[in-house]
Parts: sequence; C-alpha cells; structure tokens
Amino acid sequence: MTEDKASGALEPAEIFDLAKLLDYVPGSIVSRTLVKSKAGTVTLFSFDAGQGLSEHSAPYDAMVQVLDGETELTIGGKVVVPQNGETVVMPANIPHAVHSSGRSKILLTMIRG
Repeated sequence: MTEDKASGALEPAEIFDLAKLLDYVPGSIVSRTLVKSKAGTVTLFSFDAGQGLSEHSAPYDAMVQVLDGETELTIGGKVVVPQNGETVVMPANIPHAVHSSGRSKILLTMIRG
C-alpha cells in the first residue's frame, strides 16, 4: 500500500534548512505540507506579523517547533510563548490557538495514533 505523497514533500537523502523553505508574505499565513501519511502530517508554516489561527481543537496530539521568531500559543486557556529553537506539545482534543505578534515560522507535527 502506498502513502499519498504531499505536493510539498521533501526529497529523500537531501539536507534542508526548514526555515528557508517558506518565505514570509505580507499580511498572510503560508503553509507547506512536507509529510502526509496515515501516521500523521508534518506542515511548515510562516506567519507574518499579526497573523494567527483562531481557537480550534484536533483529535490528535501535535508538536510545534519554532524555527524562526516566536509564536504565542494558547493551549487549553494557558498562554505559552516558545521562541526560535523551542518546542511545545499540544494535546489532542484541547482547544488551542496561534498568534504571532512578529513574523514567525513553525513546524507542526501531528501524530495520528
């Protein structure tokens, strides 16, 4: 059985600087799915200053890794502000939101299982 290859998937056995794979776009959020399979997804996001994702929940655990800047996460009502190089776990079924007061890039890994 084959997995769906995401259109933005990375080539195997190559080195990538994830923070450089997406540009910032004024007034926008940009995303690129790097991995998409039955096991989960890995998605790269860039947020221009003032951009974010409204509160929502997901049925799976997720991990946010900040690749550039800092991002404000509200997870179950608790605000955390991870910075470049830091990681936060967002548990399944807990409401969360993302807000970037400045430009930021994050890697979101969602694990289905």
